[in-house]
Amino acid sequence: MSEELPPPGAARDETAGEVPAADADADAWADACAEDLRAEQARRRARYGPPPGSAAEELRKLVDTVADKLSGLQSPLLGAVAGPAAQQVVRQVVQQAKAAVEPVIERNPDVFDHLAAAGGELLAAYRSAVQAQERRWTGRDDDARGRDEHRDGGEGTGPGERIDLD
Repeated sequence: MSEELPPPGAARDETAGEVPAADADADAWADACAEDLRAEQARRRARYGPPPGSAAEELRKLVDTVADKLSGLQSPLLGAVAGPAAQQVVRQVVQQAKAAVEPVIERNPDVFDHLAAAGGELLAAYRSAVQAQERRWTGRDDDARGRDEHRDGGEGTGPGERIDLD
């Protein structure tokens, strides 16, 4: 063989200093894909709003929302005299709870992502089990159909056979 293929690293033309057409096409393709991805993400953000944050951020938002609701709660059951004192106690308890939860969220943000994923998997497994059970309850298999054909048509509407007690 008089012609040899160039080594893998020698794809560029050293004298011209330009990028070969194949590399330029790959870069153009990558640029176009990245542009399409950005456009799709912008479209989804416009339609559905910002994507949810991590599970730790969502837990932090939940704790803040619950704390705000509990702190602003006015209870008519406590009366006018005990109301301000009870409200102060509620605020203090809420602040203590936030102080206890916040360091846990800060130290272990990945744990909450794993717990959220595990919860989703448990929900999917439960849904699958319920759907399978519902199919068994509502569907009738071939054995039940065969038994119905041989029934004598007596009283009752159940799948069992009539027993004559005479």
